[in-house]
Amino acid sequence: MLKESLARIEALPAEVTVLDVGGWARPLARANAVLDLMPYATRGLYGVDGDRSAERFTVDSWVQHDICSRVPFPYDDDAFDLVVCSHTLEDIRDPIWVVSELSRIGRAGYVEVPSRLEEQSWGVNGNYVGWSHHHWLVDVDQAAQHIDFTFKLHALHQAGGSDWTFSSHFAAALSEQERVSTLWWEGELSAREQLFDGVQALVEWLETPVGAHFDPGRARPGGRARLGRRLRRARSSP
Repeated sequence: MLKESLARIEALPAEVTVLDVGGWARPLARANAVLDLMPYATRGLYGVDGDRSAERFTVDSWVQHDICSRVPFPYDDDAFDLVVCSHTLEDIRDPIWVVSELSRIGRAGYVEVPSRLEEQSWGVNGNYVGWSHHHWLVDVDQAAQHIDFTFKLHALHQAGGSDWTFSSHFAAALSEQERVSTLWWEGELSAREQLFDGVQALVEWLETPVGAHFDPGRARPGGRARLGRRLRRARSSP
């Protein structure tokens, strides 16, 4: 989680109730409760956000639950003052459902996901684009309190340097703030899966962030034609 976001959460009055959804790998110490598929005893694979010695949640307030099961989260409407979901939505099979439950059980919330700048860059996590285990490219709209999820095409990893991916040099120069997209919401949060009815619209969407940022390490353009050919072949295959 971004340091400034963590500081904002830690500065909340003691009586503000906080739920961390999907926080097993790096739980939020300020959270009063945690909801995750994994058990309490194995928490903190990647450390903790905050001071582990000051964890507010306990084994009793840690709830094991498959957040994508379509079984409602075991909390009442508006049960928490703040619901935090950091670096989870991009990993899971049904982020639309999870967002609807975040909105139901929280009066307000905070979401943090990888930015398009990082997720469309080579070399972030190996010799491919973005993070190997992520399912989605994510756009957040703070003003509308809305999130768009777009399926992360395998074709991204086959293009080399193109006009819809960033180079590893670009990724290495990103600041911590540029690597993520954040959204603070109140009242209601919405989401959808973004679909495209043609190759041209999809390619233009993929190119948008790349065209808006100069990347000296990017190879010659040509991704549009290559991706178009790949998608047309894939759609014509049985």
